[in-house]
Order: sequence, then structure tokens, then C-alpha cells
Amino acid sequence: MDLAHAARLLKGVRDATLSGQRPRVQPRPVIGDSWGRMMLRGVDPDHDFRSRLLTEQELAERRRGSPLGDILPVLRDALVSVADAAHHIMVVCDADGRVLWREGSSSVLRKADSLGFELGADWNESVVGTNGVGTPLVVRRPVQVFSAEHFVQTHHPWTCTGAPVTDPRDGRLLGVVDVSGPLQTMHPATLALVDSVAKLAEARLRDRHITSLDRLRAVAAPVLARLTGRAVAVDVHGWTAAVTGMAPADRFTLPKSLAAGRTWLPSLGPCLAEPLPGGWLLRPEDPRDTPEPLAATRLVLDVSSPRYWTLAVLGGARDWTHDLSPRHAELLFLLSTHRRGRSASGLADDMFGDPARTVTVRAELSRVRRYLGGLLAHRPYRFHEDIDVQVILPANPAELLPHSLAPAIRRARSVAEP
Repeated sequence: MDLAHAARLLKGVRDATLSGQRPRVQPRPVIGDSWGRMMLRGVDPDHDFRSRLLTEQELAERRRGSPLGDILPVLRDALVSVADAAHHIMVVCDADGRVLWREGSSSVLRKADSLGFELGADWNESVVGTNGVGTPLVVRRPVQVFSAEHFVQTHHPWTCTGAPVTDPRDGRLLGVVDVSGPLQTMHPATLALVDSVAKLAEARLRDRHITSLDRLRAVAAPVLARLTGRAVAVDVHGWTAAVTGMAPADRFTLPKSLAAGRTWLPSLGPCLAEPLPGGWLLRPEDPRDTPEPLAATRLVLDVSSPRYWTLAVLGGARDWTHDLSPRHAELLFLLSTHRRGRSASGLADDMFGDPARTVTVRAELSRVRRYLGGLLAHRPYRFHEDIDVQVILPANPAELLPHSLAPAIRRARSVAEP
């Protein structure tokens, strides 16, 4: 690949796009979408902007609180030597886009400093434009950004490749692992390498989770053996460690703040919650002894944020809020636009542009029903007709679920594209 020629071509594409002209070659969709977000947010394409660096104390606190610290040895072993040999650096950022760790070529580290790619720096897309840290945080998939694909001109001598790392327990975005360096050292295979290492790190986190469930199971087993009736031991994320007297389930939906005593859970109904080391003992009560909570009257689907989405169930005996995965946020938004209902094939067409992919849709909606229960009807899939559904949208439709590649959601965003 002639990297200099590619850089000049991309500069022409960027310049034409920013001036409102039609470029001879269209930018890649992930880059074009990001440029559109930057123009809507007023990011300056010609001048570097740097937010305040974290202090040493703030950086240390973030490092201590980040689950990424537990998998840093995995990232180092897989990437640092490769990055150093290729005149790159490895960078690890948290879910806010803050640089927590950097390692690799000393000469490249100095160049990174000149670009503001320093420890404690904020590399959110809304701050520094299209880049290999902020853009993967938004779209939730690996992205390589080469030269003039960066929105801000001062970053054009640079190439960066980042992949998001998510928590396998709950799908929460933990941060991004990135490999960056001068554009002359770019290699297309870096994207596959960084993506593979991010998945390896997630696998290590999954192993740690299984180990923690085993510890909880060892604690809970003698407790469950003494009980009669139904009971389940779950970790703090709702994953099942042990169960007695009832059908096992992989996971139960827990409220954000679960306290000891009587409570009501969407998947179990009325139950007693008792703390265990590393989790909870949940003992469902006989519904004949405890009245069912009043039915909910309102659902509030909040998709206004580019990275975090929630569903609040209100108006019943107990209000509760559930954090949504990217896929569930997409499906519930689509259902909110079809109040009379949507078939599995219709939703598959909306999601994938392929009406035949109904198995995936049905599987995901069966998971949604675990926490929504009768509030989500089927045949066709729809919110219950007596429920008031409110959707909180972003101020600009172009920022609706920016990670989504679903055709129907891309159409909903396109009404505000520049």
C-alpha cells in the first residue's frame, strides 16, 4: 500500500466533505457517520482542543477502580512487544475515554505527547473528533482510523486502531484498548490483532467471573441444603450460582440497589433477599401470601445518551430501572415506533435488513421478557396496550443509538444528517 498516496486521497475526501461538496470517493460508513456527528457537535476540524488532564491522584483512583487493571498483563503480553517493534504504542482508556495506561516505543510516546495523547487525557470523540479511542466507544466495535480519517487536522500524521472491551457479566462498556503510531507504520492487520486481544481480555474476565461464581456456590451450597422450598443464590449481577426447589435460570434481573428483606423482582415476584459473601440468597414467597404489586402504567425508554440506555418501569407498587444492552436498546426503540406490534420477520428486517433472521430476534426478545414479563406481548411483539410508553430521544436525531447498524435506525438518524 502506498501510504502517502492513501493519505492524500483521504485528505481530499475529508476536505470535500467538510466543504459540503460530494467527494470522488465516499468515506467508509463508520468514518462518514463519525464526521457527521462531529459537524453537528461543532468540533473544530482545524484546531486541536485538549481538555484538562487528570491529576496524578485522579489517575491513580481511576486505575484502582477500573476492571481493566486486572487484565492489563494480558494486554501487555499480547501487544506491547508487537507495538514496540512496529514503532507503535499500546494505550488503554476507560469508558470515559480517559487514557489510563500507555506503553511501547519511547520515540512514539514522545510524539503522542505532542498530540495530547498523554496519561489522563480525554480522547472522547466529542472532544478530539474521530479517533481510535473515542469512535470505538461510540460504535462499540473495532475501528481503525488512518491519517485524514481523523476529523481534526492536527491528528493526520497519526494512525490508531482501537477495540472496545466489555464486561461479560452485564455487557457494560469498560473501555478501549488501542494501538497507535505514525501513519507510515500503519498495517491493515493491526485491526484484527487489536480485536483479537480485546476478545482475549474479555475471555479472561469471563474466567474470573466463573471463578467467583464457584466461590459463591461453595458458600451457598450448605445454606441451600438446609432450606425447604424455593431458593436461589446469585452474584451481585444476578448470575445464578446455585438453586434448589425451582427451575434454574442463567440470570435474574436485580434492581440497582437491592437491600436485605422483602422485595419484588420482575422475574421472581415477591421474595426475601439475604446477603451472602459475593452475592444474594433469594427466597421466592408464595404469591398467595403476598399480594402481587400493582401493574405498571408507564414505561420510559431513555435512548438520549450515545452510550448508556435505560428502561424505567413506573406506576406499579415498586418502580424500577433496568440498564439496557445495545441490542435490547435497539429492539425496544423499534417496538416503540410500532405500537400496534411488529412480527419477528418485520423486526428482523428492521434490525438486519433480512426478514429471515427471526431466530435471533425471538431469542433476544425472550430475554427482554425475563424483566418485562407481561408488559411485552407477542404475536405480534408489542408493548401492552394499557401501558403508556415514553421515549426520551437525543436532542439531535443523528445521535440516536450511534452504535447501531440496523437499517431502520439508520433511517431514523438520517433525517438530521448534514
